[in-house]
Amino acid sequence: MTDAMDGAEGEAAPLSDVQPGRQEAMAIFARASGKELADAWGAWPDRPDVSPLRGPETGLVMVRGRIGGGGAPFNFGEATVTRATVKLSTGQVGHAHALGADTDKVRHAAIFDALWQDETSRSVVEEKLVGPIRARLEAEDARRRNETAATKVDFFTMVRGED
Repeated sequence: MTDAMDGAEGEAAPLSDVQPGRQEAMAIFARASGKELADAWGAWPDRPDVSPLRGPETGLVMVRGRIGGGGAPFNFGEATVTRATVKLSTGQVGHAHALGADTDKVRHAAIFDALWQDETSRSVVEEKLVGPIRARLEAEDARRRNETAATKVDFFTMVRGED
């Protein structure tokens, strides 16, 4: 397995130490709005040159489901997905994919994935992009949960006598 440098001279951290953070960042980029990513890239200081390696390209994936979460799988339908791979002039390669056909959003997400991999820019990506988007997504999820909870109906049966 390939190792990633952990910043200390001569020492390397296994990818398994870095991978969960990168996966979370990539998931947040996929759920971010195209405007959030474009604005962050527009404001990014000292932008490296970006070369496309793949895409952005849009296609379809088959969505599968299961009745009750445990039944036999069935094809639910198709969903549009866009993916991209870019390489920065600093050498990092970034990948991204997201539901929908917003090619600019996915290209920017791939750029920020590559920037996240660079230890010198990772903290800035976390602070300026991942953290604020995570907070917005959590607030939206909480609002949606509260709206749903407000419609909850509790049904109960009352026993009358011993019929």
